[in-house]
Amino acid sequence: MNDFLNAFFSADYSAQPLNVPALLLGLCLAFLAGELISWTYMTTHAGLSYSRAFVSSLVVMPMIVTVVMMVLNNNLVTAFGLMAVFAVVRFRNVLRDTLDTSYVLCVLAVGMACGTQRFSLAVVATLTLMATMLFLWYTAYGSRHRYDLILNLHFAGAPEELPLLTRVLDRHSRNVHCASRRSGEGQTGTDLSYRLLLRNAARQSELLDEVRALAGVSRVTTLQAADESEL
Repeated sequence: MNDFLNAFFSADYSAQPLNVPALLLGLCLAFLAGELISWTYMTTHAGLSYSRAFVSSLVVMPMIVTVVMMVLNNNLVTAFGLMAVFAVVRFRNVLRDTLDTSYVLCVLAVGMACGTQRFSLAVVATLTLMATMLFLWYTAYGSRHRYDLILNLHFAGAPEELPLLTRVLDRHSRNVHCASRRSGEGQTGTDLSYRLLLRNAARQSELLDEVRALAGVSRVTTLQAADESEL
């Protein structure tokens, strides 16, 4: 077994041998840093679109960069080769999902490790990144349930009538957050978008009927939070 491990960790034919403890420490620190940054993003995100795939990519990206920097190892020729490969991927393929991009970067980093004859680095990086991806998938990392419903409407009533809408929303919701307020040039009224954590999801139709009955309210549309979270 010792002979196998020695042969494995000495399977790098680059100018500088692989420092396995430094690699593992770097990957662990990158994973922890990505976790902290992704937690901060989940806590502070207040926009209209939330993507669990993007949160997962925030954990994986630092680890991929760690592997890439270990592959480069102050080698200018390898760095130019990496730029050429990234340029091909960028201009020949359009990836709409952030996690898909992370997978592409993973295989690029591992491929460059193999191409530069850093074989043990390629194996360690592959196993570590694969385990991280499986962990994120199995735990559904990045999922959150802060709101049940996205309510979009156009309000053209008088400003003093807006509290009536707020009272209706408060009566049916435990938490109300106005995520967007837009009024275009030459447009009467304001487009409003609310995030609602409902008191009783079964009474959603009753909430919508009351909102539509208010003076000045029109173009009422809804979106379930489960659908919105993957936009």
